[in-house]
Amino acid sequence: MKIKVLGAAKTVTGSCYLIEYQNKKILVDCGMFQGHDEHLNYEPFGFEPSELDMVLLTHAHLDHSGRLPKLVREGFEGRILSTSATLDLARIMLLDAAKLQEEEAETTSRRNLRRGMEPVEPLYDVGDAIETISFFGPGVKYDTRLEIYPGLYVTFRDAGHILGSSFLEIEADGKRLIFSGDLGNRDKPIVRDPESPKLHDVDHIFIE
Repeated sequence: MKIKVLGAAKTVTGSCYLIEYQNKKILVDCGMFQGHDEHLNYEPFGFEPSELDMVLLTHAHLDHSGRLPKLVREGFEGRILSTSATLDLARIMLLDAAKLQEEEAETTSRRNLRRGMEPVEPLYDVGDAIETISFFGPGVKYDTRLEIYPGLYVTFRDAGHILGSSFLEIEADGKRLIFSGDLGNRDKPIVRDPESPKLHDVDHIFIE
Protein backbone atom coordinates (compact mmCIF):
# COMPACT_ATOMS: atom_id res chain seq x y z
CA MET A 1 0.00 0.00 0.00
CA LYS A 2 1.30 3.44 -0.98
CA ILE A 3 0.12 6.81 0.34
CA LYS A 4 0.65 10.11 -1.44
CA VAL A 5 -0.14 13.40 0.35
CA LEU A 6 -1.63 15.87 -2.14
CA GLY A 7 -2.98 18.56 0.17
CA ALA A 8 -3.21 19.78 3.77
CA ALA A 9 0.58 19.54 4.09
CA LYS A 10 2.15 22.72 5.48
CA THR A 11 -1.36 24.20 5.20
CA VAL A 12 -4.80 23.40 6.63
CA THR A 13 -6.82 23.37 3.39
CA GLY A 14 -6.95 21.22 0.28
CA SER A 15 -7.12 17.90 2.15
CA CYS A 16 -6.36 15.09 -0.29
CA TYR A 17 -4.57 11.73 0.10
CA LEU A 18 -4.08 9.12 -2.61
CA ILE A 19 -3.99 5.46 -1.54
CA GLU A 20 -2.70 2.88 -4.01
CA TYR A 21 -3.47 -0.71 -3.06
CA GLN A 22 -2.82 -3.50 -5.51
CA ASN A 23 -4.57 -2.29 -8.69
CA LYS A 24 -6.91 0.14 -6.91
CA LYS A 25 -6.60 3.90 -6.39
CA ILE A 26 -8.61 5.47 -3.59
CA LEU A 27 -8.72 9.12 -2.57
CA VAL A 28 -9.33 10.28 1.00
CA ASP A 29 -11.00 13.70 0.66
CA CYS A 30 -10.70 16.12 -2.24
CA GLY A 31 -10.76 19.53 -0.62
CA MET A 32 -10.47 23.08 -1.89
CA PHE A 33 -7.44 25.19 -1.14
CA GLN A 34 -8.45 28.46 0.50
CA GLY A 35 -6.84 31.76 1.41
CA HIS A 36 -3.38 32.42 -0.04
CA ASP A 37 -3.31 28.86 -1.47
CA GLU A 38 -6.51 29.32 -3.51
CA HIS A 39 -4.59 29.38 -6.83
CA LEU A 40 -3.68 25.70 -6.25
CA ASN A 41 -7.27 24.72 -7.05
CA TYR A 42 -6.48 25.31 -10.73
CA GLU A 43 -3.37 23.13 -10.73
CA PRO A 44 -3.45 19.50 -11.95
CA PHE A 45 -4.37 16.92 -9.33
CA GLY A 46 -1.14 14.97 -9.57
CA PHE A 47 -2.98 11.86 -10.77
CA GLU A 48 -5.43 11.00 -13.53
CA PRO A 49 -9.01 11.38 -12.18
CA SER A 50 -10.38 8.80 -14.62
CA GLU A 51 -8.08 6.16 -13.07
CA LEU A 52 -9.48 6.61 -9.56
CA ASP A 53 -11.77 3.89 -8.24
CA MET A 54 -13.23 5.50 -5.13
CA VAL A 55 -13.27 8.55 -2.85
CA LEU A 56 -13.66 8.25 0.92
CA LEU A 57 -15.03 11.55 2.26
CA THR A 58 -14.49 12.42 5.92
CA HIS A 59 -16.99 15.32 5.99
CA ALA A 60 -18.71 17.99 3.91
CA HIS A 61 -16.66 21.13 4.65
CA LEU A 62 -15.27 22.52 1.41
CA ASP A 63 -11.62 22.22 2.45
CA HIS A 64 -12.29 18.46 2.38
CA SER A 65 -14.96 18.13 -0.35
CA GLY A 66 -14.77 21.26 -2.50
CA ARG A 67 -12.79 19.89 -5.46
CA LEU A 68 -14.98 16.81 -5.94
CA PRO A 69 -16.90 18.45 -8.83
CA LYS A 70 -13.57 19.32 -10.48
CA LEU A 71 -12.59 15.67 -10.08
CA VAL A 72 -15.79 14.63 -11.86
CA ARG A 73 -15.36 17.33 -14.51
CA GLU A 74 -11.95 15.84 -15.32
CA GLY A 75 -13.12 12.24 -15.67
CA PHE A 76 -13.77 10.57 -12.30
CA GLU A 77 -16.59 8.01 -12.52
CA GLY A 78 -16.07 5.96 -9.35
CA ARG A 79 -17.95 5.74 -6.06
CA ILE A 80 -17.92 8.26 -3.22
CA LEU A 81 -18.40 6.83 0.28
CA SER A 82 -19.46 8.96 3.23
CA THR A 83 -21.99 8.97 6.04
CA SER A 84 -25.57 9.85 5.09
CA ALA A 85 -25.37 13.17 6.97
CA THR A 86 -22.24 14.10 5.00
CA LEU A 87 -24.09 13.38 1.76
CA ASP A 88 -27.00 15.57 2.86
CA LEU A 89 -24.66 18.46 3.66
CA ALA A 90 -22.48 17.94 0.57
CA ARG A 91 -25.55 18.17 -1.65
CA ILE A 92 -26.16 21.70 -0.34
CA MET A 93 -22.57 22.87 -0.06
CA LEU A 94 -21.30 21.64 -3.43
CA LEU A 95 -24.24 23.15 -5.32
CA ASP A 96 -23.70 26.44 -3.51
CA ALA A 97 -19.96 26.34 -4.24
CA ALA A 98 -20.67 25.65 -7.93
CA LYS A 99 -22.98 28.66 -8.17
CA LEU A 100 -20.26 30.83 -6.62
CA GLN A 101 -17.70 29.46 -9.09
CA GLU A 102 -19.99 30.37 -11.98
CA GLU A 103 -20.65 33.86 -10.62
CA GLU A 104 -16.97 34.57 -9.98
CA ALA A 105 -16.00 33.35 -13.46
CA GLU A 106 -18.68 35.53 -15.04
CA THR A 107 -17.49 38.60 -13.12
CA THR A 108 -13.85 37.94 -14.02
CA SER A 109 -14.75 37.34 -17.67
CA ARG A 110 -16.60 40.66 -17.91
CA ARG A 111 -13.62 42.44 -16.40
CA ASN A 112 -11.23 40.67 -18.77
CA LEU A 113 -13.29 41.56 -21.84
CA ARG A 114 -13.18 45.23 -20.87
CA ARG A 115 -9.39 44.93 -20.76
CA GLY A 116 -9.14 43.05 -24.04
CA MET A 117 -8.36 39.76 -22.28
CA GLU A 118 -9.83 36.28 -22.68
CA PRO A 119 -12.84 35.14 -20.60
CA VAL A 120 -12.29 32.46 -17.97
CA GLU A 121 -14.02 29.18 -17.20
CA PRO A 122 -15.30 28.34 -13.70
CA LEU A 123 -13.42 25.68 -11.78
CA TYR A 124 -16.65 23.70 -12.15
CA ASP A 125 -20.33 24.41 -12.65
CA VAL A 126 -23.70 23.37 -11.25
CA GLY A 127 -23.94 20.47 -13.71
CA ASP A 128 -20.64 19.10 -12.39
CA ALA A 129 -21.90 19.38 -8.80
CA ILE A 130 -25.15 17.57 -9.62
CA GLU A 131 -23.22 14.79 -11.36
CA THR A 132 -20.90 14.53 -8.36
CA ILE A 133 -23.82 13.93 -6.00
CA SER A 134 -24.94 11.05 -8.23
CA PHE A 135 -21.69 9.19 -7.47
CA PHE A 136 -22.34 9.05 -3.71
CA GLY A 137 -23.28 5.59 -2.50
CA PRO A 138 -25.72 4.80 0.33
CA GLY A 139 -24.66 6.41 3.59
CA VAL A 140 -22.11 4.45 5.59
CA LYS A 141 -22.92 3.72 9.23
CA TYR A 142 -20.41 4.56 11.94
CA ASP A 143 -18.34 1.71 13.40
CA THR A 144 -19.10 -0.68 10.52
CA ARG A 145 -16.02 -2.39 9.10
CA LEU A 146 -16.42 -2.47 5.32
CA GLU A 147 -14.35 -4.53 2.91
CA ILE A 148 -14.33 -2.05 0.03
CA TYR A 149 -11.99 -4.22 -2.06
CA PRO A 150 -10.57 -7.68 -1.34
CA GLY A 151 -8.22 -7.31 1.63
CA LEU A 152 -8.85 -3.56 2.05
CA TYR A 153 -11.09 -2.44 4.92
CA VAL A 154 -12.39 0.95 6.07
CA THR A 155 -14.28 1.95 9.21
CA PHE A 156 -15.91 5.37 9.62
CA ARG A 157 -15.70 6.66 13.22
CA ASP A 158 -17.53 9.67 14.64
CA ALA A 159 -15.14 12.65 14.59
CA GLY A 160 -17.50 15.00 16.47
CA HIS A 161 -16.66 17.94 14.19
CA ILE A 162 -19.92 18.54 12.29
CA LEU A 163 -22.91 16.34 11.52
CA GLY A 164 -21.71 13.24 9.74
CA SER A 165 -18.01 13.95 10.22
CA SER A 166 -15.69 10.97 10.43
CA PHE A 167 -12.16 9.89 10.95
CA LEU A 168 -11.22 6.82 8.96
CA GLU A 169 -9.55 3.60 10.01
CA ILE A 170 -8.07 1.77 7.02
CA GLU A 171 -6.65 -1.75 7.23
CA ALA A 172 -4.72 -3.79 4.68
CA ASP A 173 -1.82 -6.25 4.67
CA GLY A 174 -1.73 -6.34 8.47
CA LYS A 175 -1.31 -2.56 8.67
CA ARG A 176 -3.73 -0.09 10.25
CA LEU A 177 -3.89 3.60 9.29
CA ILE A 178 -5.95 6.49 10.62
CA PHE A 179 -6.93 9.58 8.63
CA SER A 180 -8.18 12.16 11.11
CA GLY A 181 -10.24 14.47 8.92
CA ASP A 182 -11.21 17.27 11.30
CA LEU A 183 -11.75 16.33 14.94
CA GLY A 184 -14.25 18.09 17.17
CA ASN A 185 -14.21 19.04 20.83
CA ARG A 186 -15.94 17.34 23.70
CA ASP A 187 -18.99 18.53 25.63
CA LYS A 188 -20.45 20.61 22.79
CA PRO A 189 -24.19 20.91 22.08
CA ILE A 190 -25.84 19.10 19.12
CA VAL A 191 -22.74 17.24 17.88
CA ARG A 192 -21.64 14.10 19.72
CA ASP A 193 -18.19 13.85 21.29
CA PRO A 194 -15.55 12.42 18.97
CA GLU A 195 -14.78 8.75 19.41
CA SER A 196 -11.40 7.86 20.88
CA PRO A 197 -9.40 5.71 18.46
CA LYS A 198 -7.56 2.65 19.75
CA LEU A 199 -3.97 3.64 19.06
CA HIS A 200 -2.03 0.68 20.42
CA ASP A 201 -2.00 -1.15 17.07
CA VAL A 202 -2.00 1.81 14.65
CA ASP A 203 0.95 1.95 12.26
CA HIS A 204 0.48 5.45 10.82
CA ILE A 205 -1.74 8.46 11.61
CA PHE A 206 -2.42 11.23 9.09
CA ILE A 207 -3.60 14.24 11.06
CA GLU A 208 -3.96 17.95 10.34
